[in-house]
Amino acid sequence: MATLTVDLGSRSYPIIVGSGLLAEPSTVSAYIPSDDVLVVTNETVAPLYLDRVMGLLGNRRVISQTLPDGEQYKSFETLQRVFDTLLQSRFSRDATLVALGGGVIGDLVGFAAACYQRGVSFVQIPTTLLAQVDSAVGGKTAVNHPAGKNMIGAFHQPACVIADTDTLRTLESRELAAGIAEVIKYGLIRDRLFFEWLESNMDHLLNCDQEALQYVIMESCRHKAEIVANDEKEAGERAILNLGHTFGHAIETASGYGSWLHGEAVAVGMLMAVTMSEKLGWLDRQIVDRTRRLLLSVNLPVAPPQGMTADDFLKHMSVDKKVVGGKIRLVLLHGLGCAKLVEDYPEEVLLQVLNEFSTI
Repeated sequence: MATLTVDLGSRSYPIIVGSGLLAEPSTVSAYIPSDDVLVVTNETVAPLYLDRVMGLLGNRRVISQTLPDGEQYKSFETLQRVFDTLLQSRFSRDATLVALGGGVIGDLVGFAAACYQRGVSFVQIPTTLLAQVDSAVGGKTAVNHPAGKNMIGAFHQPACVIADTDTLRTLESRELAAGIAEVIKYGLIRDRLFFEWLESNMDHLLNCDQEALQYVIMESCRHKAEIVANDEKEAGERAILNLGHTFGHAIETASGYGSWLHGEAVAVGMLMAVTMSEKLGWLDRQIVDRTRRLLLSVNLPVAPPQGMTADDFLKHMSVDKKVVGGKIRLVLLHGLGCAKLVEDYPEEVLLQVLNEFSTI
């Protein structure tokens, strides 16, 4: 077991990573002072881990809620079901919500916790690699709107994040690959040596080697924790965590939530961002080629959905949290491991990239 801290003063919290954490009652129970607990999960995770987590919570009043699985259910309608359960169960402000699942459950339950009675405590127990290395950490919570992904949400930090690497053994290969996309992101934006380690050790990750998994989760969380501590609400540095996300969110919205996994869309988006960085003269061509090879080694897509046009991209990219004054701001690279949020770029270069990828 390894632990690191997201340093936010009085709101600091631990990220605990290790094997067998859900077999240790004290691990979860220590961060839930409430007598009333709602554990929210989905139909895929519930048969695997719900009873185990419920059993860790002792003599508290513990209620569970199982939601449908899929990005398409990260919606106001599903959020309303969580509020209905909280109200019908007469949960007060000192209740705790537990998010047991992947990024959809974590984002939705976190948003419910942020809103219910103007804010209650919640704990993240992420069960996918993508959630363990990214979405469960940092306090971003949201639901999707038909016009844009994650456009309705709030910053609300968890009381703790408990990442049991054993849960990754039940992941489908497609879900594992989607999580690795976010791991690759940290190498691209902040850590050249980590990117090189991934190039040399990807087989270990794909085979769910426990030592390799714990290493990449801790390294990814270390980078994110440092960035969040410096810029909790994305006023500056935190924006670099969105490398590829503006392109990727456009893919998710255009193709219909749930058709593409988030990590798959981000994989294409990162390659588009890296390609644009190269066209602007900020990056060597070999970095583009290495990024493509690394994504392909994980069986991640490197092209958007067939038939998605440059106009489709622009339509959906214009509905993005980083748009300011009508200008689409993008996270681009000024070298491997050096990312910046950029708004002053030639629009013809963006169009060139969109057209190039739309014809692949």
